[in-house]
Amino acid sequence: MTAEPLERTLDRHGHLGGPDGFPEPGAPVLRVARESDLPELRRLDEEVFQEVAYPAFLLRQLFDVYAEHFLVLDDGAGGLRGYVLAATTAFSRDSWILGLCVTEGHRRHGLGRELMTEILARLREDGIDQVRLTVEPANRAAILLYRSLGFHPEEPDGGLRRDYFGPGEHRQIMHLELR
Repeated sequence: MTAEPLERTLDRHGHLGGPDGFPEPGAPVLRVARESDLPELRRLDEEVFQEVAYPAFLLRQLFDVYAEHFLVLDDGAGGLRGYVLAATTAFSRDSWILGLCVTEGHRRHGLGRELMTEILARLREDGIDQVRLTVEPANRAAILLYRSLGFHPEEPDGGLRRDYFGPGEHRQIMHLELR
């Protein structure tokens, strides 16, 4: 397990620290989620995922079970710009990314990449060998991000799983070998 606490400030480009190595005022902080974040996480999840957002009770339980792999981007003003959540088990070296989101107004600034890069590093440190995720097949931006991080569609059929979340709710399954 990762021992050191995570709290890093991102500059306006989504990179750690400012141009001189110091945080810029108002820069988002990448950190582990806190219990006090749950209402804002719920709001963010509903904003981004709408009809497929996690119910409040499930988001709470995911936090309780996977807290060390639940990272947020805190805007410093009581709001969150994004989060990533990874699930692991005690008996497997596999993990699933259960959620990655960035608020619409902060997309295309590298924040999703920063969240994914950090969670993948933490999973690798924790001995995870393989990471999987699902993505809506029409979400080209997310698919391009995941591919740029080394994820590949699972076979057969390029990872497309029809009706994965129910009738008409297709998903592409992607995976990444960490070792």
